[in-house]
Amino acid sequence: METASLSVIKKELKLLPPETLLEHCLRLTKYKKENKELLSYLLFEAGNEQEFVRQAKEEVDQQFENLNRSSLYLAKKTLRKVLRTINKYIKFSTHKTTEIELLIYFCKKLRKSGLAISRSKILRNMYQRQVERINKVLSMLHEDLQYDYQDEVETLIN
Repeated sequence: METASLSVIKKELKLLPPETLLEHCLRLTKYKKENKELLSYLLFEAGNEQEFVRQAKEEVDQQFENLNRSSLYLAKKTLRKVLRTINKYIKFSTHKTTEIELLIYFCKKLRKSGLAISRSKILRNMYQRQVERINKVLSMLHEDLQYDYQDEVETLIN
């Protein structure tokens, strides 16, 4: 079976009656948890982005509390899991400011975690990649927003 392109799917969805469209959406949510999470975001949280960011930060806090500090290997695995969660939330929200806020929050939490970032090449690279990603997204924003986040980014670099 060949998958149709997005434009073909969009045209076909426009032709469907609302009841059938609803059935298709509900069927999509049954098969993958991420589809259900995305639909929940779109229906309930997209209107209040600040609350969504706050909830995402709370989940990151929980994951950092469960960070296994006994070995660097286990800490690295947990940090990658945290980044996967953050990337999922970034994908849900198409706002660049949300992306910057969550990535800055991750970097700050990583610095405060007590892990030896400077001694571990893997953690140092993970941290630097996120800072580079923040700078890349920051360059796409309006100058006023860039100025608002610039101080926080400066503290991450130093």
